[in-house]
Amino acid sequence: MSQTVVLIHGAFCAAWAMEPYAQLFAAHGFKVLTPTLRHHDTVPGMRAPRELGLTSTLDYADDIEKLVRELDAPPILVGHSMGGLIAQMVATRVPVRALALLAPSAPWGTLPTSAWEIVSAQGLYFAGQFWNKPLRPESWIAETHALDLLPDGERQATFARFVPESGLATFEILHWAMDMRRATYVDSRMVDCPVLCVAGEFDRVNPPKTVASIARRYRERGDYHEIAGASHWLIGEPGWQTTGRHVVQWIEGVAGRVTKAS
Repeated sequence: MSQTVVLIHGAFCAAWAMEPYAQLFAAHGFKVLTPTLRHHDTVPGMRAPRELGLTSTLDYADDIEKLVRELDAPPILVGHSMGGLIAQMVATRVPVRALALLAPSAPWGTLPTSAWEIVSAQGLYFAGQFWNKPLRPESWIAETHALDLLPDGERQATFARFVPESGLATFEILHWAMDMRRATYVDSRMVDCPVLCVAGEFDRVNPPKTVASIARRYRERGDYHEIAGASHWLIGEPGWQTTGRHVVQWIEGVAGRVTKAS
Protein backbone atom coordinates (compact mmCIF):
# COMPACT_ATOMS: atom_id res chain seq x y z
CA MET A 1 0.00 0.00 0.00
CA SER A 2 1.35 3.44 -0.92
CA GLN A 3 1.89 5.91 1.90
CA THR A 4 -0.31 8.94 2.34
CA VAL A 5 1.00 12.49 2.25
CA VAL A 6 -1.16 15.31 3.59
CA LEU A 7 -0.21 18.69 2.11
CA ILE A 8 -1.14 21.67 4.30
CA HIS A 9 -1.18 25.09 2.67
CA GLY A 10 -0.23 28.37 4.30
CA ALA A 11 -2.01 31.61 5.17
CA PHE A 12 -4.11 33.46 2.57
CA CYS A 13 -4.10 30.38 0.33
CA ALA A 14 -6.05 27.17 -0.30
CA ALA A 15 -5.33 23.68 -1.60
CA TRP A 16 -4.41 25.08 -5.03
CA ALA A 17 -1.12 26.39 -3.60
CA MET A 18 0.10 22.85 -2.96
CA GLU A 19 -0.79 21.50 -6.41
CA PRO A 20 2.81 21.37 -7.71
CA TYR A 21 3.79 19.25 -4.70
CA ALA A 22 0.64 17.14 -5.07
CA GLN A 23 1.67 16.25 -8.62
CA LEU A 24 5.26 15.59 -7.55
CA PHE A 25 4.30 13.21 -4.73
CA ALA A 26 1.69 11.45 -6.87
CA ALA A 27 4.37 10.86 -9.52
CA HIS A 28 6.48 9.15 -6.84
CA GLY A 29 3.68 6.76 -5.92
CA PHE A 30 2.26 8.46 -2.84
CA LYS A 31 -1.42 8.86 -2.11
CA VAL A 32 -1.91 12.62 -1.78
CA LEU A 33 -4.48 14.62 0.19
CA THR A 34 -4.69 18.40 -0.18
CA PRO A 35 -7.24 19.77 2.30
CA THR A 36 -8.32 23.40 2.24
CA LEU A 37 -8.27 24.96 5.69
CA ARG A 38 -11.51 26.13 7.28
CA HIS A 39 -13.10 29.19 5.59
CA HIS A 40 -10.39 29.31 2.91
CA ASP A 41 -12.67 28.02 0.15
CA THR A 42 -14.04 31.48 -0.67
CA VAL A 43 -13.87 32.97 -4.15
CA PRO A 44 -11.02 35.50 -4.42
CA GLY A 45 -12.32 39.05 -4.24
CA MET A 46 -15.49 38.11 -2.34
CA ARG A 47 -16.14 39.03 1.28
CA ALA A 48 -14.91 36.40 3.71
CA PRO A 49 -17.28 34.98 6.34
CA ARG A 50 -17.09 36.81 9.66
CA GLU A 51 -16.33 33.50 11.35
CA LEU A 52 -12.94 33.47 9.67
CA GLY A 53 -11.75 36.40 11.76
CA LEU A 54 -12.17 34.41 14.97
CA THR A 55 -10.83 31.12 13.64
CA SER A 56 -7.84 29.94 15.64
CA THR A 57 -4.81 27.96 14.60
CA LEU A 58 -6.27 25.43 17.04
CA ASP A 59 -9.32 25.13 14.78
CA TYR A 60 -7.12 24.51 11.77
CA ALA A 61 -5.21 21.87 13.71
CA ASP A 62 -8.49 20.27 14.84
CA ASP A 63 -9.61 19.84 11.25
CA ILE A 64 -6.32 18.32 10.09
CA GLU A 65 -6.26 16.07 13.16
CA LYS A 66 -9.74 14.79 12.29
CA LEU A 67 -8.61 14.04 8.74
CA VAL A 68 -5.52 12.16 9.99
CA ARG A 69 -7.53 10.09 12.46
CA GLU A 70 -9.77 8.90 9.64
CA LEU A 71 -6.82 7.41 7.73
CA ASP A 72 -5.87 3.75 7.91
CA ALA A 73 -2.25 4.50 8.84
CA PRO A 74 -0.19 7.46 10.06
CA PRO A 75 0.53 9.81 7.14
CA ILE A 76 3.40 12.11 6.29
CA LEU A 77 2.54 15.77 6.84
CA VAL A 78 4.02 18.39 4.51
CA GLY A 79 3.22 21.97 5.43
CA HIS A 80 4.15 25.34 3.95
CA SER A 81 4.47 28.49 6.09
CA MET A 82 1.47 28.53 8.47
CA GLY A 83 0.74 25.00 7.26
CA GLY A 84 4.14 23.97 8.63
CA LEU A 85 3.11 25.20 12.06
CA ILE A 86 -0.25 23.41 11.84
CA ALA A 87 1.61 20.21 10.92
CA GLN A 88 3.73 20.48 14.07
CA MET A 89 0.65 21.04 16.24
CA VAL A 90 -1.10 18.02 14.76
CA ALA A 91 1.96 15.82 15.25
CA THR A 92 1.70 16.35 19.04
CA ARG A 93 -1.82 14.88 18.97
CA VAL A 94 -1.75 11.92 16.59
CA PRO A 95 0.96 9.61 15.22
CA VAL A 96 2.53 10.69 11.92
CA ARG A 97 5.40 9.10 9.99
CA ALA A 98 7.31 12.28 9.27
CA LEU A 99 7.03 16.05 9.08
CA ALA A 100 8.41 18.05 6.14
CA LEU A 101 8.13 21.75 6.93
CA LEU A 102 8.66 24.25 4.10
CA ALA A 103 9.46 27.77 5.33
CA PRO A 104 7.41 26.98 8.44
CA SER A 105 5.92 29.50 10.84
CA ALA A 106 7.42 29.09 14.28
CA PRO A 107 5.66 27.65 17.35
CA TRP A 108 4.89 29.65 20.48
CA GLY A 109 8.03 30.77 22.30
CA THR A 110 10.34 30.86 19.27
CA LEU A 111 12.10 34.21 19.26
CA PRO A 112 12.36 36.16 15.99
CA THR A 113 15.80 36.28 14.44
CA SER A 114 15.37 39.27 12.13
CA ALA A 115 14.23 42.87 12.31
CA TRP A 116 11.75 42.26 9.51
CA GLU A 117 9.86 39.68 11.58
CA ILE A 118 9.45 42.23 14.37
CA VAL A 119 8.48 45.07 12.05
CA SER A 120 5.93 42.98 10.14
CA ALA A 121 4.27 41.91 13.38
CA GLN A 122 4.02 45.49 14.61
CA GLY A 123 2.75 46.63 11.22
CA LEU A 124 -0.43 44.63 11.73
CA TYR A 125 -1.65 47.31 14.11
CA PHE A 126 -2.21 49.58 11.10
CA ALA A 127 -5.16 47.28 10.37
CA GLY A 128 -6.77 48.34 13.67
CA GLN A 129 -8.27 45.64 15.86
CA PHE A 130 -7.05 42.95 13.51
CA TRP A 131 -7.27 39.96 15.85
CA ASN A 132 -11.02 39.43 15.53
CA LYS A 133 -11.69 40.03 11.84
CA PRO A 134 -10.70 38.58 8.48
CA LEU A 135 -7.55 40.11 7.02
CA ARG A 136 -7.44 40.86 3.32
CA PRO A 137 -4.28 39.86 1.44
CA GLU A 138 -2.11 42.84 0.55
CA SER A 139 -0.52 42.69 -2.88
CA TRP A 140 2.58 44.72 -1.99
CA ILE A 141 3.37 42.40 0.91
CA ALA A 142 2.75 39.16 -0.95
CA GLU A 143 4.46 40.23 -4.16
CA THR A 144 7.58 41.61 -2.47
CA HIS A 145 8.09 39.11 0.34
CA ALA A 146 6.42 35.80 -0.58
CA LEU A 147 6.10 35.74 -4.36
CA ASP A 148 9.13 37.91 -5.08
CA LEU A 149 11.00 35.36 -7.21
CA LEU A 150 8.07 34.60 -9.51
CA PRO A 151 8.04 36.19 -12.99
CA ASP A 152 5.84 39.31 -13.10
CA GLY A 153 2.81 37.79 -14.81
CA GLU A 154 2.90 34.64 -12.71
CA ARG A 155 3.35 36.69 -9.54
CA GLN A 156 0.21 38.70 -10.23
CA ALA A 157 -1.80 35.66 -11.30
CA THR A 158 -0.82 33.80 -8.14
CA PHE A 159 -1.71 36.70 -5.89
CA ALA A 160 -5.10 36.97 -7.62
CA ARG A 161 -5.94 33.56 -6.09
CA PHE A 162 -5.16 34.64 -2.52
CA VAL A 163 -8.05 34.74 -0.04
CA PRO A 164 -8.53 36.46 3.35
CA GLU A 165 -6.91 35.03 6.47
CA SER A 166 -7.98 34.84 10.10
CA GLY A 167 -6.97 37.82 12.19
CA LEU A 168 -6.97 35.63 15.29
CA ALA A 169 -4.70 33.00 13.74
CA THR A 170 -2.37 35.75 12.54
CA PHE A 171 -2.27 37.20 16.05
CA GLU A 172 -1.50 33.80 17.54
CA ILE A 173 1.44 33.33 15.19
CA LEU A 174 3.00 36.80 15.07
CA HIS A 175 2.07 38.03 18.56
CA TRP A 176 2.43 34.77 20.45
CA ALA A 177 3.89 36.51 23.51
CA MET A 178 0.51 38.21 24.05
CA ASP A 179 -1.55 35.07 23.52
CA MET A 180 -2.61 33.86 26.95
CA ARG A 181 -3.92 30.59 25.47
CA ARG A 182 -0.53 29.81 23.93
CA ALA A 183 -2.44 28.45 20.93
CA THR A 184 0.63 27.73 18.84
CA TYR A 185 2.60 26.03 21.60
CA VAL A 186 4.21 22.78 20.43
CA ASP A 187 5.71 20.40 22.96
CA SER A 188 8.55 19.01 20.85
CA ARG A 189 8.80 15.99 23.17
CA MET A 190 5.39 14.90 21.89
CA VAL A 191 6.63 14.77 18.29
CA ASP A 192 8.37 11.42 17.91
CA CYS A 193 8.86 11.34 14.15
CA PRO A 194 11.64 12.71 11.91
CA VAL A 195 11.26 16.42 11.13
CA LEU A 196 12.70 18.22 8.10
CA CYS A 197 12.79 22.04 8.18
CA VAL A 198 13.51 23.74 4.85
CA ALA A 199 14.29 27.45 4.50
CA GLY A 200 14.93 29.74 1.55
CA GLU A 201 18.16 31.73 1.74
CA PHE A 202 16.39 35.04 1.09
CA ASP A 203 13.10 34.35 2.90
CA ARG A 204 12.12 37.35 5.03
CA VAL A 205 8.77 35.95 6.18
CA ASN A 206 10.27 32.94 7.98
CA PRO A 207 14.02 33.49 7.63
CA PRO A 208 16.68 30.77 7.73
CA LYS A 209 17.85 31.42 11.28
CA THR A 210 14.30 31.14 12.58
CA VAL A 211 13.63 27.95 10.63
CA ALA A 212 16.93 26.50 11.85
CA SER A 213 15.86 27.21 15.42
CA ILE A 214 12.67 25.24 14.78
CA ALA A 215 14.72 22.25 13.63
CA ARG A 216 16.83 22.46 16.79
CA ARG A 217 13.70 22.11 18.92
CA TYR A 218 13.48 18.50 17.74
CA ARG A 219 17.08 17.68 18.64
CA GLU A 220 18.27 14.47 16.97
CA ARG A 221 14.95 14.11 15.12
CA GLY A 222 15.29 17.48 13.41
CA ASP A 223 17.03 18.06 10.06
CA TYR A 224 17.62 21.52 8.59
CA HIS A 225 18.15 22.28 4.92
CA GLU A 226 18.65 25.71 3.36
CA ILE A 227 17.91 26.34 -0.31
CA ALA A 228 20.43 28.73 -1.85
CA GLY A 229 18.86 31.60 -3.77
CA ALA A 230 15.31 30.71 -2.69
CA SER A 231 12.68 32.86 -1.01
CA HIS A 232 9.41 32.06 0.78
CA TRP A 233 7.34 30.49 -1.99
CA LEU A 234 9.20 27.19 -1.95
CA ILE A 235 6.10 25.47 -3.28
CA GLY A 236 6.11 27.18 -6.65
CA GLU A 237 8.88 29.69 -7.26
CA PRO A 238 11.60 28.98 -9.85
CA GLY A 239 13.63 25.99 -8.71
CA TRP A 240 10.83 24.50 -6.61
CA GLN A 241 11.33 21.15 -8.37
CA THR A 242 14.81 20.82 -6.87
CA THR A 243 13.43 21.64 -3.43
CA GLY A 244 10.61 19.18 -3.94
CA ARG A 245 12.92 16.37 -4.99
CA HIS A 246 15.02 16.95 -1.88
CA VAL A 247 11.88 16.65 0.26
CA VAL A 248 10.80 13.46 -1.49
CA GLN A 249 14.25 11.91 -1.15
CA TRP A 250 14.40 12.82 2.53
CA ILE A 251 11.00 11.26 3.15
CA GLU A 252 11.94 8.12 1.28
CA GLY A 253 15.08 7.89 3.38
CA VAL A 254 13.65 8.43 6.84
CA ALA A 255 10.07 7.19 6.58
CA GLY A 256 10.86 3.83 5.02
CA ARG A 257 8.45 4.34 2.14
CA VAL A 258 7.34 1.21 0.38
CA THR A 259 7.50 1.45 -3.39
CA LYS A 260 4.29 1.45 -5.36
CA ALA A 261 1.72 -1.00 -4.17
CA SER A 262 0.93 -3.73 -6.61
